[in-house]
Amino acid sequence: MKNLFAPFIADKGIVISDGAMATELEARGADLNHALWSAKLLKEDPQLIQQVHHDYLMAGADIVTTASYQASFEGFEKNGYTKEQAIELMQLSVTLAINARNEAMKTVSRKTQPLVAASVGPYGASLADGSEYRGNYGVTIAALKTFHLARLKVLIDAGADFLACETIPCIDEAIALVELLTEFPGVYAWISFSCKDETHISSGENFADAIKLVSQSPQVIAAGVNCTAPQYIVSLMTIASGQTNKPIVVYPNKGETWDAANKCWLPDTTHHNHFIDDAKSWFAAGATIIGGCCRTTPDDIRQLQELAL
Repeated sequence: MKNLFAPFIADKGIVISDGAMATELEARGADLNHALWSAKLLKEDPQLIQQVHHDYLMAGADIVTTASYQASFEGFEKNGYTKEQAIELMQLSVTLAINARNEAMKTVSRKTQPLVAASVGPYGASLADGSEYRGNYGVTIAALKTFHLARLKVLIDAGADFLACETIPCIDEAIALVELLTEFPGVYAWISFSCKDETHISSGENFADAIKLVSQSPQVIAAGVNCTAPQYIVSLMTIASGQTNKPIVVYPNKGETWDAANKCWLPDTTHHNHFIDDAKSWFAAGATIIGGCCRTTPDDIRQLQELAL
């Protein structure tokens, strides 16, 4: 198994991933009230995406994740794009992250070059109805493989360092992704799940079973959880530590809840810790790759430097 993260861990004991893309774009004035979400800006304002990548790198991120979470052939087609245009925009998502890395490397000396992770969002993201937080797709593993196959190839060919298969809500989709990886020898991925509580992924299946399953693949180089409320993370990290010897990745949201019907964030009234305080507890519980998901910012990622050796 290739360990892309070993140089970072050897250097400072942790790998720092980036934070939110879509909510950061919105904070800078982008209107993402659209089925394509941040992928909409691949056409409308790609330089803003590149700037967000750059700002995360300047904040100390070792990994930047492409703006392809919501990008799929089906999603682009529904919104009037041709197959050729969809391919170009998915490729562009990787190019923008690489360009941002190249620019950042001109101004900041790094012992190890940051990594570009191609975001692979779940099937539910293409539906734009919040079902990635439920996992009740009602589709077969074969259908999920068909959905993911073509875009995996595009993202891999575009030159990303690895795939970030993220916000996966059910074991069937994890199985589909693990099986697809075998069709791309030499390609590596992390798989991170969205979870509904301290022990279950969004579908209601056991997080322990999900981590154990994906960890059996030699092409899965990290496993963990993302886009999950921070108060659940310590328990989930403890579970993951008992199921895998691979690096554990965690990048939760800020604790707010996405209202898919009204397309807005509902405030969290139960969790009031600062991001860095939470991150210290995740690190202590076994996480080695730490970043942020929805509503996190470059300032949050900058704070993670405190965790380094």
